[in-house]
Amino acid sequence: MVTDLDDADAFRRLDPEDMLRCIRELPQQCRDAWAYSAEFALPPRYRYPKDVVVLGMGGSAIGGSVLSDAVRNCCPVPVLVNRDYTLPAFVDQQTLAIACSYSGDTEETLCAFEDALARQSMVAVISGGGALSKRAVDLGIPLWPIRYVSQPRAALGYFVIPLLSILHKSELIPDPGTDFADAVAEMEALQSKIDASVPTAANPAKQLALKLHGRVPIIYGAEHLTAAARRWKGQLNENAKSWSFFEVIPELNHNSVAGYRGPDWVQDKFIVIGFASDLFSPRNQVRLQVTQEMLAEFGVPCVSLKARGKSILAQILSTIYFGDYVSYYLAMLYGVHPSPVDNITALKKRLRAS
Repeated sequence: MVTDLDDADAFRRLDPEDMLRCIRELPQQCRDAWAYSAEFALPPRYRYPKDVVVLGMGGSAIGGSVLSDAVRNCCPVPVLVNRDYTLPAFVDQQTLAIACSYSGDTEETLCAFEDALARQSMVAVISGGGALSKRAVDLGIPLWPIRYVSQPRAALGYFVIPLLSILHKSELIPDPGTDFADAVAEMEALQSKIDASVPTAANPAKQLALKLHGRVPIIYGAEHLTAAARRWKGQLNENAKSWSFFEVIPELNHNSVAGYRGPDWVQDKFIVIGFASDLFSPRNQVRLQVTQEMLAEFGVPCVSLKARGKSILAQILSTIYFGDYVSYYLAMLYGVHPSPVDNITALKKRLRAS
């Protein structure tokens, strides 16, 4: 357990695989992937699909959720993330199916990939190796290789940027170059404020981690920050080994608010982080404000986090970047190694034996 978030020696002791470096490098990951996009080509038949389905699980799938949110206002076709073994019935020859697996051996993704092949979909692969990459090479399927050593969740830039590039090359979205530049600039500016070298007294990410310590964080997202809320939940689970959940406005206003009258111990155990954005629709901005007022009335702590950046992509990635740092600092407060996910490994082992 770390009691001083400015203790660099404690960080090195608890983080021997250097997850902090991977978190830091998200802007550079995006730059590297953007540079590689000039070399990546798609067959002519992959132009103008009728829908897009991203196949993936966990840290390899979150890029698909970011993609869906990032292109919500400019992509004329549906973009769905398929986190399962099987595909929905609408997937066919006119579907662009992009299989994402850092390891290349995720069983759900491999099954969905084979399903997409059987339906003769336009299939592409983003992977760091394994059976998925081998199948792509053997079949001549477009393969975007990930050459970055980390936990899957720590390679986010190598999923988000390739997915954006593939949609652009499929002529579904405009050139995302301007939004990309805005997103990287915002993350790099944010790093100077929240990196580990910045003392707690001046570091909002460390300060938020202290507020989350000992509580169950519930993340409230909306519109284009829905994937960011999902990402925060996953990073708090995997890095900090902490319970966490996420919900979405306006839907949560039609169910979750009824539970605010729950048992008194909730006030001491839960905390809500609500994402705010000046790009949200006016009604959702009002909903977030009213929801925060109601939380306060019932004594539930709530922190509002304003998204940074002019573009949707910048707001998504900078919000995610902030959350990745928060999850890391919370891991330090709990005294846990942020990289391993022992429970997930144990679950996979038991599944293999079943």
